[in-house]
Parts: sequence; structure tokens; C-alpha cells
Amino acid sequence: MTLSKQAQPSLTSRPQWQALAEHYQAIGGKHLRELFAADPQRGQQLTLEAEGLYLDYSKNRITAQTIDLLVDLANACQLPDRIDAMFAGEKINITEDRAVLHTALRAPRDANVQVDGANVIPDVHAVLDKMSSFCTRVRSGKWLGQTGKPIRNIVNIGIGGSDLGPVMAYEALRHFSDRNLTMRFVSNVDATDFVEATADLDPEVTLFIVASKTFTTMETMTNADTARQWLLSGVGGERAAIAKHFVALSTNAEKVTEFGIDTQNMFEFWDWVGGRYSMESAIGLSTMLAIGPEAFQDMLAGFHSIDEHFRSAPLAQNLPCLMGLLSIWYANFFDVETVAVLPYDQYLKRFPAYLQQLTMESNGKYVTVEGNQVDYATGMIYWGEPGTNGQHSFYQLIHQGTRLIPCDFIAFGRSLNPLGEHQDILIANVLAQSEALAFGKTAEEVAADGTPAWLVPHRVFQGNRPSNTLLAQQMSPHVLGQLVALYEHSVFVQSVIWNIDAFDQWGVELGKVLAKRIIPELSSTHTAKLQHDSSTNELIRRYRALK
Repeated sequence: MTLSKQAQPSLTSRPQWQALAEHYQAIGGKHLRELFAADPQRGQQLTLEAEGLYLDYSKNRITAQTIDLLVDLANACQLPDRIDAMFAGEKINITEDRAVLHTALRAPRDANVQVDGANVIPDVHAVLDKMSSFCTRVRSGKWLGQTGKPIRNIVNIGIGGSDLGPVMAYEALRHFSDRNLTMRFVSNVDATDFVEATADLDPEVTLFIVASKTFTTMETMTNADTARQWLLSGVGGERAAIAKHFVALSTNAEKVTEFGIDTQNMFEFWDWVGGRYSMESAIGLSTMLAIGPEAFQDMLAGFHSIDEHFRSAPLAQNLPCLMGLLSIWYANFFDVETVAVLPYDQYLKRFPAYLQQLTMESNGKYVTVEGNQVDYATGMIYWGEPGTNGQHSFYQLIHQGTRLIPCDFIAFGRSLNPLGEHQDILIANVLAQSEALAFGKTAEEVAADGTPAWLVPHRVFQGNRPSNTLLAQQMSPHVLGQLVALYEHSVFVQSVIWNIDAFDQWGVELGKVLAKRIIPELSSTHTAKLQHDSSTNELIRRYRALK
């Protein structure tokens, strides 16, 4: 099937949507206490295990019929065909006329994925091989800086997908990283980000990775120019030093050369990979430097295992599909606006921030692929913090607030750092939180504890707060790849149902254009009339005065 701009039936007019609306009226008000009481096997039946991941979705406000109806909707929206189209390299990114092939980045060497009549897999593996060779030289100490010293500091300069993925992966896989290398990440154009990242580094042993496809991204190239000045001032000022202390993740050989980087040390990626889907491409060079080529390949294998599960498993037994359809259920029938992602593993502390871009840049759209304004909610807000930290801050609102916030709990059977009872206490908290959210504590139960009558209302937990619990054996590069792929494909499922383009991001453009116009006005001393609105004009004048 080729995805086109041909008009699709209105989502809310589909009979499958209407069936879900009627089903919501029938069960939407039921309490999870009631649903569990009616089905003693619910905690075993509403679960799914695949590729070493175990999903308990029994604490959602659903029945088995809900899943059947959601799957009916997915089939009506041609989800299986859309999945096939994505994996086949069809140009499902409608507004940019591009294929969407992050899945090709983790495909094996013998795969065949066609884009415009050419198999892209040999090019993918050529870049991976080049990355592997480079990382081996740096990690072994054979790559020398300008003064003949081996590299010991790596600074990744990027923004958006060129930063969030690498930062998240480094933190997630720090246990597996080479502790002889210091890894830093610079993304914000705020000078403080660069200054603090490099304050204690020695230029003689520092390597910068500049990640920009076009090598024109304003924030990234501003930081790269500053890094070049910092480097040259620390190693004697010879321009030849740039080639020994900088590499590029880009496709613009001319700009890379102009900057002073040897194009032999330019690692390419492709326009059929969006930035937020690129952490396993050349954008992952810092990750490979940290954990090594073998562990990086293990991460790619984890991605691929979920890719294959997603493309082959029946929708009702499909992990990403189920998670995506449950998001539709809450966003469009319960009017839920946010989802909390709560990893109970400190290594995943940046995972919710990574998911914010993946989910909200992908599905933050108000028009369909045909360009028509939607009449239903799209793109929920994702947020979270690692447990147990969040329990002592925002969990209060989730438990007793007025907003319904579905939660994704992520936990592991074994810790990478086993110390005493830490892991048992950690997991006890995961299980306790999901149980408390689901079942709460009634006024009668609170009173039975001897609570004074006036205090009872304050100590009641209404419960009926839905959650998923995702369990894996232990954090690893393989499992990280699985987790990222799981959410990538869940996002895609949602976009198919909503009939939106998950792979463009025009919403980031307008602010960039206006910023380029404003920059010279901030430093100007002449009194030419400003052409903005009265608020922006006055703010520019105030900033000039503050300078």
C-alpha cells in the first residue's frame, strides 16, 4: 500500500470509533476494584510477554472487549498496511516526501530495504563500520591530539535529536561505559552550557563531535565555533589542530571542510531518518565511544528485536500496538492530556526527557495528512522522573489530584549495582504505587484505621488511576534498544489512528526564522523602527538597555 494524500473517512465518524464511544459510556465509570473483582484471573490475562519484556496492562480501565474494539479501529485505519509501508521504505512522511526508515539503521547486513530503487542497508553498515573503526582507535589510545596525547574527553555538540538521544543513552548505559573517557554534552546556545561542560577539561586531550546534518543549525554551530576557539587557544592556535580534535556528523562536506574538519572524519546519515529517531545512526557516535562497538551492536539488536515483533505480531499481541492503542483510549475517550513515564532505575533518569521529544514532536499536530484540521485530541504530554524520587514530589497529584494521569512504570528484576536490600525496596515501591493507584483506600478503610472523622476525607485515595507495568530482567544495551523501539512504534500507532504525519516537525521552524531576524536587532545601536508587535518591540528595547 502506498500512503497518499487521498482523503480518509473522518476518524470520529467511523463505526469503530462510535463503538468505542458507546463502550466508554458502558464501562468508563467502572472502578478497577470492580473490574478485578469480576475477573479473578485479570492480573494474568491482561498481560503480554514478548522478546524478554513483560507488560502488565491489567490495571487499565479496560476490559478484554476494549482491546478488541481498539484493534477493530486500528484495522479500520489500516494500521497493518501502514506498518508494512514504513518497513518497505515507502514515503510515508507526506509533507517532506520522505521514507521513514529508522528501522533500517538496526537491520542486519543481509537485509534489503529499498529507497528510490536502491538498497540502503550497505550504506548503513558502511557508516557503522567506519564508526566502529574510529571508536576503536580513540578507545585504544591510538587517536592522538595535536600535542601527541591520546583523547580522554569527548564533548558531543548537538541539539534536539542530536543531543537528547546521546545524552539519554550515555546515562542509561553508564554502567557499560569506559570510565577512562569523560563524556560531556553541549546543546543549549546559552554560553553557560558550553562553559560548564568544558571548565575542567584539558584541550590537549579533548575531542569534539559536532552533530548537524546541514552543518548550519544555529545553536549547534554557535557552540561549535566557540569550541573551535577554545581548542585553538589551548593547543597553540594552529588550524591543523582542528582536524585532530573535531569530527562531524553531517552530510554537508563543503561546510565541514570549511570548518576545518577532515571529511574522512565525517560520519553521514540520511534524510529518511528524523533527528528524534536517529540515536542508533552516526548520531550515536558518542554512545559507541562510551560503550564500545560490541555493546552498540547489542543495542541495535535490541531495537531490531522489537522491530520484528512490531511488524509480525498480531495487533492484540503486539507490545507497541497495545501501548499505542491504550494511549488513544485515554486521550480520546477519557480526555487525558498527560502520561507519566516512571522508570525505577536511576540509569534511566533521562529517559522521560528523551520521550518528550519522541512523542510530542512526532504527534503534536493539529491537521491530518490531508491538511484538514482534526476534531479530536492528538499528542499527549509525556513527562516523568525516576522512582523513587517522584514519589516524594508529584505522585501526590497523581494519587489525589483532580486530573487523570495514566502511568508507565518501568522496572527490572535485577540491579546492575546489587547492594543489600536496595533492589527489593525499589521494586516493592513500584508494585505498591501501581496497586495504590488502582485500588486506593476507601473512607471506610481509612476510618477503620482509627482516623478521626474530620481527617478521613484527607486520607482517602479514590484509586481507579490506570497504569502499565513493564518488566525486564536487567538494564543492558539490548534492553535500552528495546525500550526505545517500543515507544517509537507506539507513537507511530497513535499517529496512524489520528491520521497525522508523525515524522515532520514544522512546528519548530517559525521560532527559528523569527530568531534570525531578531538577532541583529538586539546588537544594533541604530534607532531604525522595529517592525514587530508592540510587546516584542518593547522587549528588544529593554534588552538593549540591560546590555
